[in-house]
Amino acid sequence: MAEIKDPENTILIELKDGTVTIELLPDVAPQHAARMKELARAGKYDGVVFHRVIDGFMAQTGDVEHGNVDAGGDLRRAGTGGSDLPDLPAEFSKLPHDRGTLGAARSQNPNSANSQFFINFGDNHFLNGQYTVYGRVISGMEHVDKIVRGEPPANPDKMISVKVAADA
Repeated sequence: MAEIKDPENTILIELKDGTVTIELLPDVAPQHAARMKELARAGKYDGVVFHRVIDGFMAQTGDVEHGNVDAGGDLRRAGTGGSDLPDLPAEFSKLPHDRGTLGAARSQNPNSANSQFFINFGDNHFLNGQYTVYGRVISGMEHVDKIVRGEPPANPDKMISVKVAADA
């Protein structure tokens, strides 16, 4: 386990193989960090699948509208929804999309990020300046590496629980 310096801005994602600890970056992307904490605290991410997992690229999840297998979500539509909260404006920065960084998934519109996010498997610098980086994995990347691949995976992995460390 990594040392948690700021529990209020640390997310704990429970996967089948163990816990992934993510340090949020509210100084870089305050609205995205706040949204993740709000949805985590409301339990919206619990049970949501990784609907798009591309080897060497990234694992995408966070469709709280369609991607929750525990609540009867429609996995054929996973990846097309968000939350009932308004979309977020882009918060682009100079931070690179390195292995283990958390990026905000969005449509063609840069200001359309809502609840979906991805974790980079590798350094994906072609995304720099086009997708908001708002966190980084500080421990448990080996568990991310074991997420089942596919677009969508036949039997997708899910986030068992997602909590703010201050509340855990």
